[in-house]
Parts: sequence; C-alpha cells; structure tokens
Amino acid sequence: MNNTPLQDRKNLNAVWVTLLVITFSLSIAVPTVMAQDNENCYMCHEDRELTKTVNGKKRSMFIDNRILSGSAHGEFDCIICHSDIDPEDLPHAEDLEPVDCGTCHGEIQEKHSVSLHGKAITRGDRLAPRCTSCHGTHNVVPADHPKSPVRASNIPFLCGSCHSEGSKVQTQRKIAQDHIVENYSQSIHGEGLLKKGLTVTATCVSCHTAHEILPHTDRNSSIARRNIATTCAKCHSQIESVHLQVIKGELWEKQPHLLPACVDCHQPHKIRSVFYDQGMADAQCLECHQRPNLRAEDGRSMHVNYQELGHSKHVSVSCSQCHSGVNISHTRPCDQITKAVDCSACHPEAADKHAESIHGVKLAANDPDAPSCLDCHGTHSILGQKNPNSRTFPTRVPMLCGECHRAGEKGAVRIANNDDIVGHYIESIHGKGLLQSGLVVTAQCTDCHTAHEVQKSTDPRSSVHQDNVAGTCGTCHHGVEEQFAQSIHSPFVSDTDKELPTCNDCHSAHTISRADQSGFKLEIMQQCGRCHEDITETYFDTYHGKVSQLGYTGTAKCYDCHGAHDILPPSNPKSRLSHQNVVETCRTCHPSANRQFAGYLSHATHHDPDKYPWLFWTFWGMTGLLIVTFLVGGTHTILWLPRALRWRKELHRLEKEAEEDVEDIAWSDMVAPSPPSLRKQNELADNPPDPDPTDEQKESDES
Repeated sequence: MNNTPLQDRKNLNAVWVTLLVITFSLSIAVPTVMAQDNENCYMCHEDRELTKTVNGKKRSMFIDNRILSGSAHGEFDCIICHSDIDPEDLPHAEDLEPVDCGTCHGEIQEKHSVSLHGKAITRGDRLAPRCTSCHGTHNVVPADHPKSPVRASNIPFLCGSCHSEGSKVQTQRKIAQDHIVENYSQSIHGEGLLKKGLTVTATCVSCHTAHEILPHTDRNSSIARRNIATTCAKCHSQIESVHLQVIKGELWEKQPHLLPACVDCHQPHKIRSVFYDQGMADAQCLECHQRPNLRAEDGRSMHVNYQELGHSKHVSVSCSQCHSGVNISHTRPCDQITKAVDCSACHPEAADKHAESIHGVKLAANDPDAPSCLDCHGTHSILGQKNPNSRTFPTRVPMLCGECHRAGEKGAVRIANNDDIVGHYIESIHGKGLLQSGLVVTAQCTDCHTAHEVQKSTDPRSSVHQDNVAGTCGTCHHGVEEQFAQSIHSPFVSDTDKELPTCNDCHSAHTISRADQSGFKLEIMQQCGRCHEDITETYFDTYHGKVSQLGYTGTAKCYDCHGAHDILPPSNPKSRLSHQNVVETCRTCHPSANRQFAGYLSHATHHDPDKYPWLFWTFWGMTGLLIVTFLVGGTHTILWLPRALRWRKELHRLEKEAEEDVEDIAWSDMVAPSPPSLRKQNELADNPPDPDPTDEQKESDES
C-alpha cells in the first residue's frame, strides 16, 4: 500500500523521536554503570596501615568512614573531589593530582589565589597554607561545629600554628610579628573570646579575612589604612557616636589618608612592630619639639610649648592626627611632611564652608593674604570659643578680624571704599556694648558675616546680601524681622523691580548708633530721602520739616508717622496712617487731635493733578497769571526803552547848553554891565519865544 507524503513524514519523525529517547537513556545509564562508589574506595582506604611516601615521608592513606560520612562532604562520592581517578582502572594510579577545591568553591579560590597565601603557593613555597591546612581533608565540618578548626574559638590557635614564635613560618620567613597569639589572648578581643566564650568577638579572620589576606600596603587589603575603619565598623557599628568628641567616624572612610587609623590608638595585637604610613606617639614628637631653639631650615621655630598644648582644645588629640604625614619608619619622621595640617579631617563642615567662602577661594588660589584656619584659631594653643583667652572669644573677634581689615592692613587696602571698618565698629552701639560693657551677646564681625562662610555682599549666598540682611539681624533682634517681613519694604510684600531698603540702608553696617539719639533722628530723614526724594522735599516745606532743619529733634520725623519696621501703605487697615489709625497717630504728639486735624495734607504737592487737583490748578493758575503779567509789563518796557533813551539823551544836551549860557552871561556882566533894557533883549535873543504851532505840529504833538 502506497503512503502519502504526509504519512511518510510522520513515520520519519517517529523514528527520530525513538532514536533521541534511546540516546538520552544511554547517556544516563552509562555513568551509572561506570560510576565508582565510596565502597570501592573503602576496600583499600579502610586499611589503617595503608601509607604513601610523600617528599620522603610516609603519610597515612587511611580514611575513617565515620568521620567522612559526618563531615560537610559526607554526602559526596570520593570522585567528586578526586576527579582524576579512572573508575575502570583499579587500583588507581598512585600520583594523583591534588584536590581542586575551586571546582565547587570557585569564588573563594579566586580570592585565595591573589592573597599572600595563594601567591606563596604559586611560587611553590612548601610552607604556604592550602585549603586543607586550615579546613582539613576528610574531616571538613561547618565553621560552627565544635570540632571545626575554623570555629571562632579555634582560629587564634589555627593561625598561631604558623604565626606563633618558634614556628617554621616565623623562623624561616620574614614576617613582622611579635608574640601575636600571646598578645591577642591578653587583649580585650582575646579575653572575650577565650575566657568568656564570646564567639562574636573579633578573631584573626575578622580583621584579616579568611581567604583574601593581603599586606597592609595593598589598597584592597582589609587592614589597609583606607579600609581599617570599614573593617572595624563591621563590629563597632556605633563608631561615629563613640568617637563624636574626637572625630566623626564617617570621615574615617571618606578621608582615610588624613585621619588616624583605629590601630593608631587601639593596637590590634597589643604590641606591633609594623607601623602604618602615619601615626606615632606624642612623646616621640616632643623629644625634639620641646627644644626652645629648634628651628626649621627657613628659620621658623619648631618649638611646641607643651604647657599650652596641655590646656588647648586638642589636648586629647595626638600629634599624628593633625600631622598625618608622619612616618615612624624614617629617621626623622617629620621630614616626610609635605603639606600643611588639613583641619577638614575632623572639621569637615567648617572646612567645606570655608572652601566656598571668599577666604577659601583665595586660599586655594595661593593668595598670600588669604587667611587659613591657623591664622584665626592658632596652632598648638587653640582654646574653646567660650574661653576668654581664646582668639575667637567674642570680645577678641574685632581685633582678630582687624589684623587684616583694620585701616591700612592687607585686607583693608584690597576692599574698595573701606573707611576704617574696625574703627567705626568700635564707636558703634555694637562695639561699645561689646568692648566697653562686656556684653558678649552683642553682635560682632562673625555674627553678621559668619565665621567660615564669608562672601561678598553681592553674592546671594552671603549673610549680608540685600535679601539676607533682615534674617541676619533678626538673629539677635527678635520680632523686628517679622515686622519688617510684613512691611511695604519687604520683597515678600512689594513686587517691584526697584531696590528695596533693608536694615543697613537705614542703620548702616559698621557705624550703627542708638535710634533714640539726636544724631540718628536728624540723619534718618536724609536716609529716607535717598529713595523718597520728592516726598522728603514736601516734608521740609512743612512746619515739621522746617523745625527739624533747625536741629530740633522733638518734632515729628518720618518714622513717627509712618513707623520704622512696620511701614504699611495707608490703604492697609493696620497702617498707622490708615483711616482708622491716623487720629491716634497724630495724638502721639498732639493729644487734642481730631479727625479734622488729622486731615491735614502733610505731603501735598502741586505736581500731582490726580491726587491734589485743586492745589495743582490753583498753583498753575496763579503761576500763569504772574507769567502773563510779567510778560505784558516786560514787553511794554522793552518797546518804551528806545524813546526813553532818546529823551534821556536830549535832556542831557539841554542841561549842558544851559550851563554854557549861564557861564557866558556871568562873564559879560563882569566885563560891562548892560542896562536892563539891553539885558532883556539879550535874554530874548538867547531864548526866543516859540512861534505859534501850525495845525500839523499840533496833530503831531498830540499823537
């Protein structure tokens, strides 16, 4: 019977499936048939007399079935570890390859291969410990098993088998150690572990790790200086709070190259001969630095007054914590110091702020005039801020800042418009309160400019920036800031592009005086006039203003009516000049004031036709009338001026002729007196009568 193509394809697929099943079954069955179980191994290795010569020494090949079956590997067949045994070749070859634990423990083997132990194995060092040296062979048990050699309580002795005095490793290898096991047993860790059974106590592997043991000079080592804090913190999780008075624990991980390592103070094995890159006892430093005549090559004194140091804030801080470049392994450790003390190791917040300040920026740019921490706080005699002898005690701060900012000093000459800042401060209300009255709560330099965040006043981050001054002053003047924040001068209230005034615009910065003194009362009007020029002019036109110009301080000033820090527009019901409050405001000086009295327009001006229309039109009407009057009169005078000049000239001529005639007559009378009739004729001749005018002359004269 002929099959269709579809049936042929189905038959072919069935054949392939059958072949695959048979192949898969054989692949499973063959290892089972060929496998060698442990019983086959025990046929030989249960013999207690079975031995093998290795390196000239006989080694027992006996395997205790009970121990192996109870070990961590009891469920495995021998050939899992001894993988090079041929199941069909019995007995197996004598020279088998060493067991490769990395077959199952690959990650651990990788760590071990790069460790000191692993590299020693690679070099062929016969004393190098292998996996079996610590964990055993057929008796490997979990680490928490009482008989485990790597149980916490057994580890010191396990490691001590190589690292104790007299061992082959200690005598044949150059490993820096000095009674490690003995010292450990006497340490707080060893006492807790060996005497009190505290298995959570740190052992060798807690610090050095179990498989990744590296020299302390290796950056990846758990005992490298940069990693010690992390290693110790595995157990001492409260390291930061415990050392809060000394140093912030979190910094031990951030800047390990600058900070003292835990072992600088807490020696790991009680006594150690291997020193880290930094750290040594203060006594060793003072052996040289207590000498008064000790000087550096450039002439600087290297003397350290231990008495001052003993009373300083850093009395409990070792030299190496600050001078972190010291290396005790050198003949002169201090010769290795290549940079100045970095205070940021212990004072990171202050250091970060200083780095962003104008002082810190210039210091980073190597500006010789830029102050560092030492310039303000000192070196070995640093005292707490509350100590009256401290350089940063409030009463000493003005003089401290004055070292640079006093008139003529290096800081003052670099600031434009510096007008003796320190001198003015001393004479201000703040300066007198601090220096004369001893009020340490009085504002001084750092209260306004801060201690470490000094910025230019134009910098928005500055505490004396225009937007931040009110908050800075409010630190001491409680309540005033809140009033100012609600006033019309506050940027939170007035949405304007104009520059709004703040505290120092009215009170100044370094020449602040009492607000109740006459000088301030008279000066404040000019301060207001800097912004309100037009209104100030109208004020000085009033009785109040004119009397104030005479120096009388009892009359009303700007702040008497408008307020000082709580100035509000008259439309605000809370304003002193609102309709509800204006009468009471006037009654402050005028007890009998009423509504009509309070209606006086104190700042009325003829320049505002919308607000004061009647005053505007009256002023300009009268002004126009005067202008027209003077214009008409002036025009008439100008037009009449030519005729007046001609008349004046003619009058002058007639007067001159009359004088000449009088002189002639007098002379003739002296020579020959004339008869009366002759004199009369002469007079008529000299002054003939005017003829009768014609009609034309009359009309001309009339015109």
